[in-house]
Amino acid sequence: MALVGLFSAKDKEFESKLDLLASLVEARGGQVVGRHVQRRGVSSGGADKMGDPLSRRTLLSPGRAREVAEACRQRGVGAVVFAHPLTDHQRAVLRDMFGCPVLSGEDLR
Repeated sequence: MALVGLFSAKDKEFESKLDLLASLVEARGGQVVGRHVQRRGVSSGGADKMGDPLSRRTLLSPGRAREVAEACRQRGVGAVVFAHPLTDHQRAVLRDMFGCPVLSGEDLR
């Protein structure tokens, strides 16, 4: 499985959040083969948007979404687990892009 998270540049705990997600995957018998992080920094639009998704369809920037999709194909990833809740529409779009099921951490709890 691959882990994916969108985190504010101010979030200094993002690695520990991914570690917790990895432990949930491993507790269910899964193996984490990759981690992908999209950091949202302060840019045009200001700090008030740092926690917002970059895309309503994928949560990620288009480039990062393509990067994750390519990594999934290269590594034969069986599923992707997002650190964030996902809508049904986001799951469907991401599943089509990544070529595998897409879950959120909430699904593992």
